Amino acid sequence: MGAGMRVLTIVGIAIFCLTHVAYAATGTATYYTPPYVPSSCYGNQNNGVMIAAASPAIWNNRAACGRMYRVRCTGPTNQGVPQPCRGQSVVVKIVDYCPPGCAGTIDLSQEAFSKIADPNAGKINIEYTQ
Repeated sequence: MGAGMRVLTIVGIAIFCLTHVAYAATGTATYYTPPYVPSSCYGNQNNGVMIAAASPAIWNNRAACGRMYRVRCTGPTNQGVPQPCRGQSVVVKIVDYCPPGCAGTIDLSQEAFSKIADPNAGKINIEYTQ
């Protein structure tokens, strides 16, 4: 392979990598407290505590069941409130449905919410990726 062909190959790989960067959606998160069963997706099956309920925005007629999302706090939803974010992300499994009127895009378990933000915030801005 000639030098010109190697350069074209490297440039092609770089462009491919740049165009396949994961896109993070934005929304809000709230939390709910135990008991976490039964759930809309799994009935009485226990799925642990790193779980969440999907709002109508991502529920998609139960298609969200079992999906894993990485969620990161990006800030408070109310101006003037101290920064609630802990600088971490958490991976949660969708196990339930948060019905219309749900206050967040993703309703995290209390344990998942606590890993990424101060629970006293109640509701936070987030980025999330499947």
